[in-house]
Amino acid sequence: MAIIRKLNGVEPKIGERCFIAENAAIIGDVVIGNDCSIWYGAVLRGDVNPIRIGDRVNIQDGAVLHTLYKRSVVEVGNDVSVGHNAIIHGAKVGSNVLVGMGAILMDNAIIPDNTIIAAGAVVLSNATLEPGVYAGVPAKKVKEGSEDIGKAAHKNAQGYMMYKEWYKEDEK
Repeated sequence: MAIIRKLNGVEPKIGERCFIAENAAIIGDVVIGNDCSIWYGAVLRGDVNPIRIGDRVNIQDGAVLHTLYKRSVVEVGNDVSVGHNAIIHGAKVGSNVLVGMGAILMDNAIIPDNTIIAAGAVVLSNATLEPGVYAGVPAKKVKEGSEDIGKAAHKNAQGYMMYKEWYKEDEK
């Protein structure tokens, strides 16, 4: 059974048709939209400020979402994939975004719609990106934004819609 813990009088809210892995941890002021999946070992720790997750978002294995005390929030749009072991620390992420494995998004960074953050990239605090593909440490734009980038990120999120159903079926 996943750790879904009320803290300081605030209980996480989880939308409909979500899959929450047995060892995921969702704590405090966290709101998760519909059709999301929170995978094994993921931690969403809304203890010091809010975490807001849109619809059809997948937070993959080992990812961590957290914030700075009263100084940043995590906001994630719709149709977003947060890759294995990625960290979102107080950043705002638009819709149709892929955050690659091991990527780090720091406080008050703004990731626009239709963007891909490559595996291992680090988006520094207070960075405001334009749509495109970003890679490196610190993250730099390596490809201009296009409709195809948004479609690729969206397609990745749609794949996780299918995967979560496999796990939900086995729960029955």
